[in-house]
Amino acid sequence: MSETLEDKLTRVQSAIAAIETGGQSVSYEGRAVTKGDLKTLYDREKYLEMRLARKSRGGIRTRAGVPL
Repeated sequence: MSETLEDKLTRVQSAIAAIETGGQSVSYEGRAVTKGDLKTLYDREKYLEMRLARKSRGGIRTRAGVPL
């Protein structure tokens, strides 16, 4: 079963919160791990929020054949 838009948004927001509170890179015993890119996560969050808003309105609206 595929994830819903709400699930994806929650997961992205959790990743953003983890980076904002704990930093983007972690180093332990000489190994470094970098979490997701914060700008990319913000862009994904904005995209998912737009998709959810469109879904709640009932889809894409058009006027005279031009998408709004």
